[in-house]
Amino acid sequence: MIYEGKAIKVSMIEGDIAELKFDLEGESVNKFNRDALNELQEATAAIADNQSVKGVLVTSAKDAFIVGADITEFGGYFAGPEEQIVEWVLGANAIFNAVEDLPVPTLSVINGIALGGGMEMVLSTDLRVMADSAKIGLPEVKLGIMPGFGGTVRLPRVIGADNAIEWICMGGEQKADKALADGAVDAVFPLETLRDNGIAMLQAAISGEINWEERRAEKTGKMKLNTMEAMMVFETAKGFVMGQTKGQYPAPITAIKTMQKHASMTREKAIATEAKNFAKLAKSTESQALIGLFLNDQLLKKKAKEYDKQAKPTNKAAVLGAGIMGGGIAYQSAYKGTPIMMKDINEAGIELGLSEANKLLSKRVDKKKMKPLQMGEALNRIRPTLSYGDFGDVDTVVEAVVENPKVKKMVLAELEDQVSEDTIITSNTSTISIDLLAEDLKRPQNFLGMHFFNPVHMMPLVEVIRGKATSEEAVATVVAYAKKMGKTPIVVNDCPGFLVNRVLFPYFAGFAALLRDGADFQKVDKVMEKFGFPMGPAYLLDVVGIDTGHHANEVMAAGFPDRMKADFKTGMDVMYENERFGQKNNQGFYVYETDKKGKPKKVVDESVYELLAPVCGDKRDFSDEEIIQRMMIPMCIEIARCLEEGIVDTPSEADMGLIFGIGFPPFRGGACRYMDTVGMAQFVEQCDQYSELGKLYEPTGRMREMAAAGDSYFAQAKA
Repeated sequence: MIYEGKAIKVSMIEGDIAELKFDLEGESVNKFNRDALNELQEATAAIADNQSVKGVLVTSAKDAFIVGADITEFGGYFAGPEEQIVEWVLGANAIFNAVEDLPVPTLSVINGIALGGGMEMVLSTDLRVMADSAKIGLPEVKLGIMPGFGGTVRLPRVIGADNAIEWICMGGEQKADKALADGAVDAVFPLETLRDNGIAMLQAAISGEINWEERRAEKTGKMKLNTMEAMMVFETAKGFVMGQTKGQYPAPITAIKTMQKHASMTREKAIATEAKNFAKLAKSTESQALIGLFLNDQLLKKKAKEYDKQAKPTNKAAVLGAGIMGGGIAYQSAYKGTPIMMKDINEAGIELGLSEANKLLSKRVDKKKMKPLQMGEALNRIRPTLSYGDFGDVDTVVEAVVENPKVKKMVLAELEDQVSEDTIITSNTSTISIDLLAEDLKRPQNFLGMHFFNPVHMMPLVEVIRGKATSEEAVATVVAYAKKMGKTPIVVNDCPGFLVNRVLFPYFAGFAALLRDGADFQKVDKVMEKFGFPMGPAYLLDVVGIDTGHHANEVMAAGFPDRMKADFKTGMDVMYENERFGQKNNQGFYVYETDKKGKPKKVVDESVYELLAPVCGDKRDFSDEEIIQRMMIPMCIEIARCLEEGIVDTPSEADMGLIFGIGFPPFRGGACRYMDTVGMAQFVEQCDQYSELGKLYEPTGRMREMAAAGDSYFAQAKA
């Protein structure tokens, strides 16, 4: 044994080869934490000092090669000044440089996932072989940063600048065939023969059949691009990426600029350039937000896993009410493997639901994401019915009938008599109180909300709404079922609108007041889209459905009359009265035409301004800043209220609910992260500037306390 640690072991195998094996103790995967990096440094030094070593084989004892750097550890460095981050990154890079500089050929055997730091590790070796089932990549841009362990330096020198730009700026996981075609690996083999073939290739390098020294020189030298080629590659890429990101995500552009700058440099100077720009990104608000989202997601997964201990399995489900929503729920359950009955009161509803499921499955087949046989198996898991005949052994039921409390209560009471005493019953409602719906049920402990977002197959969030009488077992069971369906569940407590809609409608109220005060709805849309939302408030209302939004707004106004009941006629009221319901009937704030792909395309309709004129004041040109503040303040205050009232447990869950539920800009991290970025003292000051607009703009007492104390949501919260 040449070296033995808690993350790495080095032993001699046949042919005087040293096998450096990653096997992090106490973890299911290998990752680069401080201990692993320190041990890599020690192990590399031990190999360099051993004169009998003729080659180094880098392997993993786990199913994954190395999943990347441990952001929970290294993220702490990002709190320090840029100079400290640069120093840390250069220290880590010295370790990878030492691997690259070993006096013998080196080869990585990539048996599973090698991402981020794992990918940078294999790039530091001379040769790479990969299992046909493995994936590699540099996903750092998804955290608002870029590769910092030499990834921007080595990858373009190995696979070419154009390919490296694609790999780094897209941040995707690359399959073996793509990795081989681009030149990132030297060969691909079945997993069972991978190690033996890796040893054979390394022996070929040892014997001189493979010129490993030439390969190493290419990695440590300048990029093979002349001035004109470099300008064409990098400038074209910058223009394309800027168009894709709209300038809201600086990491991809910074990565391109970094590669462009160090293209004419050798390794040491190139690494220093990478480290400097990595540190700038690490200090950006975008990286703090995106890293925060990653940690929030880890918290959600951890909490969902804890619920598994109390959950009953859902082996057979049912949905009441077919149609588009019911069909979407049935599709999602069946596609992910859980058989589901789909009941409606008439054949037309059943046909609509089956048509929706069939359409969604057919799209997967068309995109080659599913084989026809798999589509048939999924469809066979959906059993349409007009009766309750086989509901006796259903584990979980989702009621998805019309959004009307009287209808829902009637259907739920009827359903409860048709299922077993252990069956969990849920209501897919967006606004109606769970406690209200549970009033007449015999087993309210088995009842809760399961709010899917439309379209079901695209929206990742499911709100799991706990009523006063709901048992923890029922909550756990529905969380587990949502996970099984491939969704991200967030558990919230009951109130009008729950979490997402309760927070969304103050945002719409801010929009209504802007129109009243003379703002142009098109400009408001453009400003909020530039802020980062996928669509502005007028466009969003059209997509949601003006009639749906109008109904939900009435529920919210009744629930929170002090701030959500408008004392004026709103633009949405006008659209509703004129039966302009949005995309569903092709006219709302905009009109909709069908594009070449058959999708609705919004078109400006000047007549809308005439309709709105009676409820709008004199035209006024609001600044972008004022529009953003008037839109965001009501939403942020409402999320603060939800936290203070215990509707949602943590700022992490609150923010993830908005990211997944309404498309809150990920690079801003959510409403709580946004307030932290602004600073609570400054945010409260902004609120006070709009005090004449009423209760919607009035910060809570707790927010004022936080402002005075210099507190923030994520300084207080562990996640």
